[in-house]
Amino acid sequence: MRIRLVTTYLLLLLLVLAALEVPLALAIAGRDTQRLVADRLADATRFAALAEPALRAQETTELEAELTRYDEVYGVVAVVVNQDAFRVVASREQVALTDRAVQRQARRALEGREASDDGTVWPWRLEPFVVAIPVVRGGEVIGAVITISPTGRRAAGVRTAWSILAGGGLVVLFAGIVAAWSLARWTLRPVAELDAAAHELAAGDYAARVPAADGPPELRRLGAAFNEMAATVADSLERQRAFVSHASHQLRNPLTALRLRVEDLGVDLTDPQAVEGHRLALEEAERFGDVLDSLLALARAERGRYELADIDAGEVAWTRVVAWQPVAAKKDITLRYVRPPRPLRARAVTTALDQALDALIDNAVKFSTDGSTVTIRPVAADDGGVGGVAVHVTDTGPGLTEQQRELATERFWRAPGTQNVDGSGLGLPIVAVLVEASSGRLDLLPNTPKGLHARLWFPTP
Repeated sequence: MRIRLVTTYLLLLLLVLAALEVPLALAIAGRDTQRLVADRLADATRFAALAEPALRAQETTELEAELTRYDEVYGVVAVVVNQDAFRVVASREQVALTDRAVQRQARRALEGREASDDGTVWPWRLEPFVVAIPVVRGGEVIGAVITISPTGRRAAGVRTAWSILAGGGLVVLFAGIVAAWSLARWTLRPVAELDAAAHELAAGDYAARVPAADGPPELRRLGAAFNEMAATVADSLERQRAFVSHASHQLRNPLTALRLRVEDLGVDLTDPQAVEGHRLALEEAERFGDVLDSLLALARAERGRYELADIDAGEVAWTRVVAWQPVAAKKDITLRYVRPPRPLRARAVTTALDQALDALIDNAVKFSTDGSTVTIRPVAADDGGVGGVAVHVTDTGPGLTEQQRELATERFWRAPGTQNVDGSGLGLPIVAVLVEASSGRLDLLPNTPKGLHARLWFPTP
């Protein structure tokens, strides 16, 4: 938008400059041409007055001396021709009377008219300027005086004047560019503030607002509408998260009481089917508790109140591998850790890497078959020219299709065929929120030959 405004301003400025400078440049060239014509006509008229008695008396010595002196002083060739256009006397020995311009002006003068070059002295003109005056005696044309003026100096003068005009135009154009850029910035400042606030809001800063008191009325109304929209969105999201938090918290106490009552019922059960039903009820209660814990974690992660910390990604990954070793051993799954050759510093939300690895290792162990291997490998890795640390979690389980990998970070999504496996479908969404809050990235990729490859990337401090 700013470029368009500046371009519009400059186009208008160029049109104004052209409307002013082009006529002025033409007027300068025309003025210098008129001065040249007037000067040469006056000189030729004086020479015609001297030539009339000289031609009558056939005595041209004094006239020749006058023409020669005139040529020496002004550098203008002067020639007197008779009625038949033959040279009678000239200021120089070699005069090109056969030139078409000279012949044309001489013919006009011999017809009894004052004749001057019809052209204008442009900066690029090289041809001489020819003026002719008839020599009259008793109403009869007996000859003509012709002056042939070089146009180099006049053309140079016009060139200089045009150069000054062009230089002044460039100065005005440069000043116009500066003024147009400043004016465009001032005009679009409310739009730029609105754009910045919109990006901040899209990035998760729901406190972003725009000053609604600046700019034209239309933009002020737009700013006020944007602030109202941002406040509505922020309030709606905050109410939604508060509801999830409160609901999860309020459900925990009745759920705990219900679980205790169900456990107490198991003491008096002796029928095998009743015992099995009692066990399933306890498992469902525990699963319900896990769902509530995940909802609370997700609500906290989405509140946007984060504290960033510098962590050793390799050390954090190692502690999570150690913590999950007993769980993996029960399923005969090998947790393999590839230690990096040096400490890998990363900057992330506090406990973001811990929780992300817990969710990824939990999924890998949960969905892998007995005897499988889960590998955790932290490495230094740049992303788009930005230094960072990548933690790879790979397994040899069933994996996910490309479409399933795209859906895996949606809340409560479960892969087909895993509905009977414990889980709430909130683990990966929590990981995605924490990684995004750390300015990192979560990539779910296929593993070779089978399985899933989860890649966590965090920037370096």
